[in-house]
Amino acid sequence: MPVNLVAPEAHSLLPVPGVELGIAKAHIRKPDRKDMLVIKLAEGARVSGVFTTNRFCAAPVTVCKQHLAAGHGIRALVVNTGNANAGTGEPGLQNARATCEALSGLLNIKSEQVLPFSTGVILEPLPMERLLAGLPQCVANLGEQHWFDAAEAIMTTDIVSKGASRQITLGGKTVTITGISKGSGMIHPNMATMLGYVATDAAISQAALEALIDHAVNRSFNCITVDGDTSTNDSFIVMATGQAGNAEISDVDSTEFQQLQDAITELSIELAQAIVRDGEGATKFMTIQVEAGKDVEECRKVAYAIAHSPLIKTAFFASDPNLGRILAAIGYAGIDDLDVNAMQLYLGNVLVAEHGGRAASYVEEQGAAVMQEAEITVRVVLNRGQANATVWTCDFSYDYVRINADYRS
Repeated sequence: MPVNLVAPEAHSLLPVPGVELGIAKAHIRKPDRKDMLVIKLAEGARVSGVFTTNRFCAAPVTVCKQHLAAGHGIRALVVNTGNANAGTGEPGLQNARATCEALSGLLNIKSEQVLPFSTGVILEPLPMERLLAGLPQCVANLGEQHWFDAAEAIMTTDIVSKGASRQITLGGKTVTITGISKGSGMIHPNMATMLGYVATDAAISQAALEALIDHAVNRSFNCITVDGDTSTNDSFIVMATGQAGNAEISDVDSTEFQQLQDAITELSIELAQAIVRDGEGATKFMTIQVEAGKDVEECRKVAYAIAHSPLIKTAFFASDPNLGRILAAIGYAGIDDLDVNAMQLYLGNVLVAEHGGRAASYVEEQGAAVMQEAEITVRVVLNRGQANATVWTCDFSYDYVRINADYRS
């Protein structure tokens, strides 16, 4: 079961003026489940996105990048689950473009104003007949209130849907921010096997929006890992409709920009952490904090070495304080001049290691007590500088193997 995570209540996901959502059961892979989503944006909306760095990126990722670069103004997004349209070559690109063409006809917009997204099984052709039949259903039930259904429609192996909302005041105007995400396994920056969509009615320039999404993703979706596998389809999109009535934000040094950036980053962190909490088979939510490094890059190297280790993750599942595995991961993280005698390792608030070995004050009963908790912090103090980094991950359980062994069944 997910670690301290429940699905959002429908009423908690606030409508965003200028955003309509429509859902369909198109039977892309499985019958009688929500598996298609259309998001329609008001004219003039600003959209920015970041995508997987996997060189084998899926066809819809390629098309999304092309359509964003075209600069025609994005008016709609379309998402299907059950099939990733990845590893599908030129036919996959044609199918992604055909999807955009079909939706653009229904909405009377240009095909380049549509962003396509897919998630699911790789190396299988997109079932276009089912997908195209689902589009009119999505368009027919477009509405501002459908965020909860949208969160369910983008799920794959997720156990619970993921969504959150915030409201802030900018220039005396109430600004709404609502987002949804999906992901459970094949999670690792940059980014994860995840889809994330955040919408706001704030008015913000395109350049400022680009700066905002870069800040938000590097503190949220690029700080999570479940299993170290970077997917082919990862996408995070921020949409701003400009309908809140605030003066357009263009100065990235302004108070208003900082307020909006902080709120969207906070919401993105919540959505990203929800993915880890719902990690396939997860029973523990682990925060890996690396402090006092020379730079953020080396702090992240250490954090990911710990977070990716199957030996560490299985020990946490077993609640076994086999903490030598953490020291070993720190040692192979790639910091050639690391002084192991200068660093400290904490499990929760318990000092475990210092001066190159086991802390004199540490007894295993302390570690065992911390390991019983559902949420655990591993803290590494490198004592090499002022930089810090945090990564969120989960344990590996028997169910992780079962879920991934049965994924195509």
